[in-house]
Amino acid sequence: MCGIIGAVSQRNIANILLEGLLRLEYRGYDSAGLAIIDQLGKFNRFRCLGKVQKLIDTTQNKNLKGIIGLAHTRWATHGAPSEINAHPHLSEHIVIVHNGIIENHEKLRKELLSYGYIFSSETDTEVIAHLFHLKQKQHGGSLLEVVFQTIREIRGSFGIVVMDKSNPSTLVAARIGSPLVIGCGVDENFIASDQIALLSIANSFIHLEEGDVAEISYDKINIFNVIGNIVNRNEIKSYVHYDITSKGKYRHHMQKEIYEQPVAIKNTLKGRCKDKEIDLSELGVNMNFLKNIKHVQIIACGTSYNSGMVSRYWFESLANIPCDVEIASEFRYRKLQVRKNSLLIVLSQSGETADTLAALRLSKKLNYIGSLAICNVLHSSIVRESDLYLTTKSGIEIGVASTKTFSTQLIVLLMLVIKLGSLNGMNLEVQHSIIKAIQILPFRIEQVLARDHIIEEIAKDFFNKNHALFIGRGDHYPIAMEGALKLKEISYIHAEAYAAGELKHGPLALIDNKMPVIVIAPNNELLRKLKCNIEEIRTRGGLLYIFTDQNTNFKNELNMKIIQLPYIENVTAPIFYTIPLQLLSYYVAVIKHRNIDQPRNLAKSVTVE
Repeated sequence: MCGIIGAVSQRNIANILLEGLLRLEYRGYDSAGLAIIDQLGKFNRFRCLGKVQKLIDTTQNKNLKGIIGLAHTRWATHGAPSEINAHPHLSEHIVIVHNGIIENHEKLRKELLSYGYIFSSETDTEVIAHLFHLKQKQHGGSLLEVVFQTIREIRGSFGIVVMDKSNPSTLVAARIGSPLVIGCGVDENFIASDQIALLSIANSFIHLEEGDVAEISYDKINIFNVIGNIVNRNEIKSYVHYDITSKGKYRHHMQKEIYEQPVAIKNTLKGRCKDKEIDLSELGVNMNFLKNIKHVQIIACGTSYNSGMVSRYWFESLANIPCDVEIASEFRYRKLQVRKNSLLIVLSQSGETADTLAALRLSKKLNYIGSLAICNVLHSSIVRESDLYLTTKSGIEIGVASTKTFSTQLIVLLMLVIKLGSLNGMNLEVQHSIIKAIQILPFRIEQVLARDHIIEEIAKDFFNKNHALFIGRGDHYPIAMEGALKLKEISYIHAEAYAAGELKHGPLALIDNKMPVIVIAPNNELLRKLKCNIEEIRTRGGLLYIFTDQNTNFKNELNMKIIQLPYIENVTAPIFYTIPLQLLSYYVAVIKHRNIDQPRNLAKSVTVE
C-alpha cells in the first residue's frame, strides 16, 4: 500500500502525477516517489521519506517533464519507512509501483539472488521488478507478455503498474486483490489505486476486475482477463469534483466531516425515507426474497465492525431476526456453520477492505441466501461483487478516522431493520416512531455540535493521560468501543472499551484517580444498572466523565464531570452519542498536536491483510 497514479499522454504529466499524490495523501503513507520519462527518452526518478510536499520541493527546480510516468505513496509492509524502500523500484529498464503484499517474496528473492540480481531495498516490490526483468531476459516478448508470465509466479494480493524505459509508450497494470481504476482522457489515459486521484483530469473511468491486466497507451486501452482473453469493462461517467485541500472554516478534514454529519444523514435518507415508510426499492429485488431472511450475518473491520455491533441489537429487538457480527479476518480463517436463510451483510467505508472483500468472496462458496454490501463508494469492489448493495451517500471522507461514514452506515442499517421488520410483522406504530426519530436526528446532532466548546474544555484534562476506559451498556457498548477506537487512532492514548457489567471481572483493577473513565449514559431502561457501575468506579477513586441526557439528574462531584446532552429518542441514541465522543477524540488530538487526518501507521483504505 498505499497510493498509485500513472499517466501516459502527449503533454507534460509531471504536475498531474504530483497533484495525484496530494489527492492520495488522505489514505496514509510514510514516503513518496515519482518516475517519469520525457519525449527524448530521458528518465528521472525522485523519492523521499515523508510528505508529498517534500517530493514536490525536491523536484521544483528540476524543470521536470515527461509524457509517461508513475508515482506512489508508500505505507510500509516489507522494509522500514525510508527513501531506499520508497517506490518506484527499478530493475535496469523496468520501473514498477505496487500496492499489496507478495507472500512468496522470500522464495523469489533467493531465486533471483542465484541469478546475480542485487537488491537495494528490503521491499517485496523490488523482487517483482527483478522478476519482470528476468522473465523478459529469458523469454523476450512485450511488456504485456512479461507481466502475464510473471504474475503467474506471484502469490499474494497486489495492484501493480509497470513501465519500460526502453519502450516508453505503454503502461501495463495488473489487479489481483488490490484495486485499480483507469481514467480515460483525450489523447491521454491514467491509472490509479483510487478514483479520487484522477477527479481533476478525467470524468470517465474503468474499474479493473479481479485478475484483469490492462495495457494503456495515450490513445488506446486494452484489458485482458486472468486467462489472457481481451474483455470489455464498463466505462462509467462521473461528475464528482472534490478539492482535497479545501477544509473551509475547519482546521482539519476530520473536524469538517464531524460537522457534515447532519447533512450526510439527510443525503442518506433522501428518497428512502418517505412520509411514514422506508423505501429500499433500489435493491431491485422481489420483496419475497427479503421475507425469506431468517438470520443476518454481518462481516466488517474496525469502525464498520462497531456499527455492525450496534445493528445487532436493532435486528434482534426490533426486527425479531437473529444477528451475528464477526471481524472479517476471523471469519475468513475458521470453520463456518451457515444458518438457514442467512443474509450476509458486508460493511466497508471504502469498499476495498482486503479482509472484508476476501470474506465476501469466501461466502460465495457457502450457503447464504445472498450478500448485501453497505458502503460509501458506489463502484468499489465490495459493491460490484455483492448481490445487492446500499450506499451510504455521505460524500468523500478524507480523514483516516471514519466519522460521517460510521453514522451513515448506522442510518442505512436502521432503515434495513425497519424494512425487514415490516416484512416480519413489526407494529406499524413502532415503524412510524423509528422513522420519526431518524428524520429528526440531524437536528438533534446539530444541537450536540453547538455544545462542542464544552467538550473542547474537557479535552484539556487528557493532555497528560496515557490510558482511558470507555464503558456502556446494551447498544451503547459498541459506541464505547467506537469512542475508544477514535481516541487511540488520532490521539495515540491507549483506550479500551468494556461492557459496564464486566468492570468487576478485571478492569476495576485499573481504576485510580489518574485513569479517565468515559461513560455513555443515555436515559434508557439500563440507566439504573449503569449507575451501579458508576458507583463501583467512584468508590475506588476513579476519574469519571459521564455523557448523559440532561434529564438524568447526574451532578458534578469530586472526580466526576457530567456532560449533559439534549434529549434524544432511544432508538437513534447510539448514533447521537457517537458525536460527542468523536469531538472528544478530536480535541484531545488537537491539544496533543497529533497528525489528525493522517495518524501514524494507519491507512484510510486497508487493502492488505
